[in-house]
Order: sequence, then structure tokens, then C-alpha cells
Amino acid sequence: MSPHNDAPSPAGNYSQRLSNLTLGPPPSPGHSGAGSLYSHSPYSDSFESTSVSSVEDNVSRPLTPGVYTPTVAFFHKDTEDLDLATVAKHAVRLAEAGVAGLTTQGSNGEAVHLTHNERRQVTLTTRRALDDAGFPHMPLIVGCGAQSTRESIELCHEALHAGGDYALVLPPSYYKPMFKADSLLEFFHDVASGSPIPILIYNYPGAVSGIDLDSDTIIKLAKHPNIVGCKLTCGNTGKLNRIAAATRASTPSEIGSGFMCLGGSADFTLQTLIGGGSGTIGGLANVAPKACVKLINLYMSGNIKEAKKMQAVVARGDWAAIFGGIVGTKSALETYFGYGGYGRKPLPRPTKDDIAKYATDFEELVQLEKSL
Repeated sequence: MSPHNDAPSPAGNYSQRLSNLTLGPPPSPGHSGAGSLYSHSPYSDSFESTSVSSVEDNVSRPLTPGVYTPTVAFFHKDTEDLDLATVAKHAVRLAEAGVAGLTTQGSNGEAVHLTHNERRQVTLTTRRALDDAGFPHMPLIVGCGAQSTRESIELCHEALHAGGDYALVLPPSYYKPMFKADSLLEFFHDVASGSPIPILIYNYPGAVSGIDLDSDTIIKLAKHPNIVGCKLTCGNTGKLNRIAAATRASTPSEIGSGFMCLGGSADFTLQTLIGGGSGTIGGLANVAPKACVKLINLYMSGNIKEAKKMQAVVARGDWAAIFGGIVGTKSALETYFGYGGYGRKPLPRPTKDDIAKYATDFEELVQLEKSL
């Protein structure tokens, strides 16, 4: 996890010129369809404002506070081809555990290892699996970050046609030294204006050369009518609290504006909720979705003592996931649930010693999960 700070990246203070950038309305229907598909007044009182109807199935799937799982992509061990049957099975297991929604094409989903066509296959398979299993209203968020504005918008369109309801967008970072102070503000504004589905800002400094969007920047961007939330994998709960307060974010107990202010890791779920956040998008829910959901339910029921105990177990398990990354997460799935496989090269395959260590590190969490 990245150090907890609220400073932007060394590329420049992205807050310095906030007042100089005017965030315009979504594009006209003739441009991308965002204006006709989605209506969201900044910080409005209508929770339905975070709902979008897909042009593919015309089903409204609003985002609701809770646990969202950034799903793992699975490959056949011998060929590294997509294992779509396991993608489908895993999605259904998570839905049955009670998560609020799923996210494809994230870090856990090895999006950087997939072609555009493979991304579409994973998202489409996930959507169809949810529908067939009786979860047609479960929202599906799709990772759509890219190094250019143009490709990110293209991925948003592809996500829609594959059954995605929302886009999760990382800032570009390859040309970070050349960015001006407002380059990232313009990037998110342009992507949001060109996307046919609402977007969530993904703040993950570790994945983007240290770029760390500060709270002022995200609060400013949150006023765009097609930006409906953020995922904060920076781990900065102070930042999360400021954003949640400024946007009147939805929480498990209050509808608020409909804006989703989500923690990016399960190890600070309680801190997120206490700080006014909406829930989490955390990779640990691939291994222990029931535990992640139960933690929020304990908090909501007022059983803080038990919630703190469970948070400690979840945090220890999440440290194993953070330390082992996707390699460790897949190994734990293979050991304890009979599926998982390996990441695509150049990710290493775990040794026997690695497998034994991951099994030990996740054991306490999995015992909790299987008891629920």
C-alpha cells in the first residue's frame, strides 16, 4: 500500500489551477451518448443519480454502498488462454456471497496483460454469468484506464457494449514529467465527457509512477455530471473523509448525494465507514467475500466490538494479499477453493515454498470465511 499522504505527485500541484479549469456538461447525444444515458447533478439528493441504463439490456444498475470485488482473470495453466468458465464460476461465487458489485479489468484482473478483445470477453462473460445466476441487477464496473485520453474513451465504449455499467479510470503516467498542472484534470474531464457510461476516479499511486491525486482535485472533478465516485487505494483516510464530506457521499446508512467514495483496500474498511465512505473495492474479497461483507454488516448493526475483531483478521489477511499480490491471491484460491491458476508471464509461478507460505498467511482469513 502506498504511504498515507495527501500530496500530489512530483509532476506538479494539480490543485494549483483548479479554479482555472471549468468542468463542462457531458457531451451531446450525438457525441457519445453520455448526456442521454446518464443524468447526475453535482451532489444531488437523488440516489437514482448513480444509475445508468445500458444500451445493451436497458437494465438500471445503481451503485449502492458496500463491498465491490475487483475480480481475478483466470487462464488455462498450459496455454495462458482465458479460462472463461472459471471467470463465470468465480463471479457467481462472489455474487452469492453478498457483494454489492463486481469490477473487471483492474489490477487483480491483469488488465495490462489482456488485449482489448480479451477484456471484452471477460466483462461479457461476467455479465452473462451474473444474469444467468439470478443477479441481473448487480452493477459491473470495468477498468478503462489507458495512457491516452482517446484509448481510455474507447475502452469505456467497449465496456458498455460488453455489459459494463461504470468505468474505473486510472490517471495516465507514462509521460508524467511532461504534464502541466492541469493535465490530469483535463484528462478526467475529457474522459468523463466522452464516456457513454459514468466513471469513477481510481487513485492508486503505486500503479501510476507515484501520481497521487489530492482531495481538492477529486472534489473538483466530482462536480462533473458523469463522474460518480472514486476508489482510493492510496490508503489516505483523511483524504477519503474530506472527499466524502464535500460530496455528501452515499453511506450504508444515508443515501446522500449518490457519489461513491470507496476505500481501495479491505484493511481499512472500518476506517472508511467511520470516515463517511461508501464501502470498498478491495481485492481481498476474491478470497473472502463473506468476511468483507460481514464486516460492514457488523458495523451497520452497531456491533463495533465484533467489527473491530473481524477487521483485525481481515487486515492480517489483506497484508498477505498485498505482500503476495495477484500471484499470492491466485495461489490462495487454488489451495483453498480448488481454482486460481497462475498469472500471465512475466509474472512468476509460485514455488512449493511460496505456495506453502501463502497458504499459511491466508489460513486464518479462510477459516473465518468458511465459518460464515
